[in-house]
Amino acid sequence: MNDLPFGFSSHGDNDDDRDDKAQNPGAAGGFDPNMLGQLFNQLGTMFSGMGSGAGGGAQSGPVNYEVAANLARQQIGDFTPMVDKEASAVADAVRLAEVWLDEQTTLPAGITTTAAWTPVDWLENSMPTWRTLCDPVAEQMARGMTDNLPEEARTMAGPMLGMLSQLSGSMYGSQLGQGLGTLAKGVLTSTDIGLPLAPDNTGVLLPEAVARFSEGLDLPAQEIIVFLAAREAAHVRLFTHVPWLKQRLLATVEQYARGISIDFSGMQDLAQGIDPQELFTDPEKMEQLMGSAAAFEPKTTPDQQAALNRLETLLALVEGWVETVVSAALGDRIPSTSALTETMRRRRATGGPAEQTFATLIGLDLRPRKLREAADLWRKLTEASDVTVRDGVWGHPDLMPDSDDIDSPAGFIDSVIGGGTSSFDDPIAELERTIAKEKKERGDTGERGDEDDA
Repeated sequence: MNDLPFGFSSHGDNDDDRDDKAQNPGAAGGFDPNMLGQLFNQLGTMFSGMGSGAGGGAQSGPVNYEVAANLARQQIGDFTPMVDKEASAVADAVRLAEVWLDEQTTLPAGITTTAAWTPVDWLENSMPTWRTLCDPVAEQMARGMTDNLPEEARTMAGPMLGMLSQLSGSMYGSQLGQGLGTLAKGVLTSTDIGLPLAPDNTGVLLPEAVARFSEGLDLPAQEIIVFLAAREAAHVRLFTHVPWLKQRLLATVEQYARGISIDFSGMQDLAQGIDPQELFTDPEKMEQLMGSAAAFEPKTTPDQQAALNRLETLLALVEGWVETVVSAALGDRIPSTSALTETMRRRRATGGPAEQTFATLIGLDLRPRKLREAADLWRKLTEASDVTVRDGVWGHPDLMPDSDDIDSPAGFIDSVIGGGTSSFDDPIAELERTIAKEKKERGDTGERGDEDDA
């Protein structure tokens, strides 16, 4: 589309993908089987080559984020810097969307600052959140590479185990950087993946990505901009005025990641089939060995599956609420609201290469699989009560519907409507009353038990 509003302009895309090939130098010469340290030196040489041209830097923690950031910038390539008119365009779109949202939710506006970001801006501002998401699984990966070494190899390696940890961090940082670089060029807003990645109270659009997104739709670009601004503003309202929400999402991801257990036993079988001499004379053998090790799938435990279910449910509830509120606010004002809503549903449901990358890195994806059902629940609850009751459900995590409620919302809605709205006006007081009631019942039972014993 050529009618991009508010100063948004379609920037020329740089389609020249930069193939950052790792340099894997080999070492010729003899091999002494008793000098296992040479093998670890060879591994170090290979992985240090992965960072060549990317600025290796010192690693602090389980992931080399300097490697990740530099590779991501290379992946982003050329981009157009933001100008004042684009920042003003974002502010105008958000301001209009906020006025319309005020009519459809009791949650007040959460945005106090707006911004137009480049892909690099998104990368730099989102990195703290990615640290929170990726550190737990990277720690498990590094621990698995050392703990699962045969005892003899661990003894002979000695201090070289620290190098293995660094190699794991560089390898993970390299994969993370490639994924972040791809994702940075495609996200439309700071909440596009369902998590708040901007600083608090900040509403963000990425004009370059929005322009490309608009060109792929046969819809008025001005309507697209306001629609995306409304989604961003609705997300920020929710994350600003529901203080437990962001922490619950991140904690659930962390809980899932910390339970990851990776079986490296196949690594030993693979290594037994390779002549150590070949690892020094044929770099492809070394790459094959390490590539196979990195491809081992983590085992999902029951606790992890439960955490995954909670995460998917919460993401679906967030996205469903945003969809419901935005559709109600814009439906009578922007003709393309229904079409854009369906587009965003499909976009969130199918994901893309970047989302698939993080599904591998983190061990899960960030897609709300029950988005349609969750939106239907919020819509039916609104119709059966009002926006005050609906938004009051966010007052405490114990009041939230679960996965079964999303599948069959009638019972949940009946419990909300039948129980009145007092429990949503002060959920903490209601919880305290429930606990007191349970204690009283236990006390009564205990007294009766004493009487029976007597």
